[in-house]
Amino acid sequence: MTVQGKVFRRARIAFVILALGAVSLTPAPAPAAADWKIDPARTTIAFAIDATGFPRTEGRFRHFEGRIAVDFNRPENSSVAFHVQSGSVDVGSASFSDYLRSPAFLDAGKHPSIDFVSTSVQKLSDHAVRVTGELTLLGVTKPLIVDVAVTRDAGGKGRLEFEAQTRIDRLEFGMNSGFPLVSRNVDLMIKSAAAEL
Repeated sequence: MTVQGKVFRRARIAFVILALGAVSLTPAPAPAAADWKIDPARTTIAFAIDATGFPRTEGRFRHFEGRIAVDFNRPENSSVAFHVQSGSVDVGSASFSDYLRSPAFLDAGKHPSIDFVSTSVQKLSDHAVRVTGELTLLGVTKPLIVDVAVTRDAGGKGRLEFEAQTRIDRLEFGMNSGFPLVSRNVDLMIKSAAAEL
């Protein structure tokens, strides 16, 4: 073998060693957050609002869909999205529910969906996270922060339970009807269970 050939062969071996070394030093990609399916039968999206001279109004939304992606090792990679049909509002009275669907409040004909999409998830403890996201109501999008209690099935059955409460100012979304007799503050209560796909 000529001197030139030996030099070329050594250079090729060195290149292969460097390439293998680079591959071994490259960190493996982090696993993606696992998707979880929300169980509608075990999910409740409820609300309550006060009004002067009237009892506290409590209701819920009957139809919704949601997506949860959970990364237990890196909670910041987790995400959540809920899409609620505003026309599914139910306060136990057909006429009052229809009134809430009207342009005076939810305007369900023009704005059929109430949406929440997370922008970040922060671990607070082994059983709680803080979800920051954007809530869209009546076509207006505002930031919303929700602290969520999380219970993981100790039996290893791949089930999670969530519970959260928060408050929104309906005036910020342009829902002004009845104010100030009807409170500007709406309390939201969400309970949900999900199974890993």
